[in-house]
Amino acid sequence: MAAYRYHIERMLNLPLKTAQQKRDWTTILHIAQQNGFPPTVIHKLRHQIEHKTEHPTPHDSKNKKWATFTYISPQIRKVTNIFRNTNVKIAYKCRNTIASLTKLSRDHHTTPHNKWGIYQLTCNTCNLSYVGQSSRSLNIWFQEQIQYIRYNNPQSAYALHILQNQRKYGQMNSTMTLLKPLNNPSLLLPYEQYYIQSLHQERKLIPEHSPGETNPLFQTVINPQPPHSA
Repeated sequence: MAAYRYHIERMLNLPLKTAQQKRDWTTILHIAQQNGFPPTVIHKLRHQIEHKTEHPTPHDSKNKKWATFTYISPQIRKVTNIFRNTNVKIAYKCRNTIASLTKLSRDHHTTPHNKWGIYQLTCNTCNLSYVGQSSRSLNIWFQEQIQYIRYNNPQSAYALHILQNQRKYGQMNSTMTLLKPLNNPSLLLPYEQYYIQSLHQERKLIPEHSPGETNPLFQTVINPQPPHSA
């Protein structure tokens, strides 16, 4: 049928005179009959070609509206099916584009010590640790701890441990660890107590650091669970 469609479209589209078009049409019908095609089938095919659906006019295109959906799963088609009989056309986009995969996160250039949250200071001599919280940059807080030690000012349990036991302290990169970065101040205390209790039960907490010194209610906690982030 593809061959007959081609010859019929050629006959109708070429600028032929009426007599020449009739001769071509007669030839097409004769070839079809010789190959076992009933004339009614060829006549129907010509009728379909002559009356094929026209393309939408520019006016119809202007009335069409487009909506874009993120293709998460095949289930999204159930949602978009409601627009099937409307003038809204649906297009899909994906999330795993090259741009999204190569885009740097907002805090990509922020080092852990320039963030704030729950931190751990480790003694380089005994490997015991101190856990604390800070809503400021850990870099600033660490420099303050070093000043306490250098000027013999035991304002924190970590500084007291270093001064009383004449222990060694190192650079920030080898001494301080950011355990949990936080952006919600209300989560500082529960996370701090969770990590304090964890180190205490593992016998890795410095003796000068009482497990319940921030909140006495945590002194009786036996199996603390990590707090849930909001």
